[in-house]
Amino acid sequence: MSKVIIITGASSGIGRSLALESAKKGYSIVISARGIEKLNTVEQECAALGANVLAVKGDVSKEEDCKELVALAIAKFKKIDVLINNAGISMRSALIDTDPDVIKKVMDINFNGTLYCTKYALPELLKAKGSVVGISSIAGYKGLPGRTGYSASKFAMHGFLEALRIENLKKGLHVLIACPGFTASNIRNNALTAKGAPQGESPRTEQKMMQPEEVAQRILKAVDKRKNKLVMTGNGKLTVFLNKFVPNLVDKLVYNHMSKEPDSPF
Repeated sequence: MSKVIIITGASSGIGRSLALESAKKGYSIVISARGIEKLNTVEQECAALGANVLAVKGDVSKEEDCKELVALAIAKFKKIDVLINNAGISMRSALIDTDPDVIKKVMDINFNGTLYCTKYALPELLKAKGSVVGISSIAGYKGLPGRTGYSASKFAMHGFLEALRIENLKKGLHVLIACPGFTASNIRNNALTAKGAPQGESPRTEQKMMQPEEVAQRILKAVDKRKNKLVMTGNGKLTVFLNKFVPNLVDKLVYNHMSKEPDSPF
């Protein structure tokens, strides 16, 4: 019987690529996102690859939607082997200018979405000795200026998943924290401004970034190998390493790097 995987935020970007790569690997797939039209397209793409797939419209910031997602997955496939908490949103503004509701929205999606989905899937994942994956960021290792809410949500995700791993150390649960680095996707286009509107144009050259297909392949490979952490880029690995020993230097390097973005908020 094929393994069953749930992927949130699966209508585009890394989530879509995770769904397609999972289809190629023979998973039965449950995909979720707020935009049902795009999600249905991904469902059709997965089905064309031979996968048994279920698309569920839902907003991970809503506890009941997460509960229903898990319930529908169990009703259709009778088990859950892998949960990938991929749904996420970013923000870009200095805190002094930012409406607190923007931070709350980012936390609700990035952290609470991970909490809700993991909480309700956990009994099945424990039965399967399966995997919980959090799609995080270097912003979960090092605070990024202009992304206070985003960094806070990823630091929270790291602490939550690390504690979950230790809590279930003797129960066979696998927990992976995956940090792709800058990846070509629409997360920067949808990043919230100081007042909560999508910023629209990305401040970075998307074509020069890691492509979502490669990110998805590396994440699923890490799931197969039951790795605890995955940092995908050289700059990301260097940042994590240096931050352990010379954090003040890294503060300056991060500031200088982020301040060079077009229309930088600082």
